[in-house]
Amino acid sequence: MLRAALIASLLLPTACTGDESLSAYGAAGKEWKLQSIDGSAFTAAATLIFPEPGKIAGRGPCNNFLGSQTAPYPWFETGPLAVTRMACPELEAEDAFLKALQEMTLAEVSGDVLILSNDAGREMLFKDGG
Repeated sequence: MLRAALIASLLLPTACTGDESLSAYGAAGKEWKLQSIDGSAFTAAATLIFPEPGKIAGRGPCNNFLGSQTAPYPWFETGPLAVTRMACPELEAEDAFLKALQEMTLAEVSGDVLILSNDAGREMLFKDGG
């Protein structure tokens, strides 16, 4: 009986909000700064935020983007992204960032670290820059 009550208390907050996405599992309320893609340091500035349940937004080295992310945790799927189109010297890095982001299918949040990955072995490592 105690075990059932404990499980119910853990599930109740997400059941009430209806949000099963990454936002409900520790990603919301933080500004995630990209550290690396596939183990290589990402030296340009890129961020990711979860402004509200089911939404994703951020900034690449050149442009802002926004979209949806409604896959239930631990799954991750961005759907189409709306991206501003300003030119800058780091456009190649931005293209790599956005392409990798849209290829990710799994997410893991552990404290101030967010890892996005996929079955092909690709990985993006973010840290809370908050």
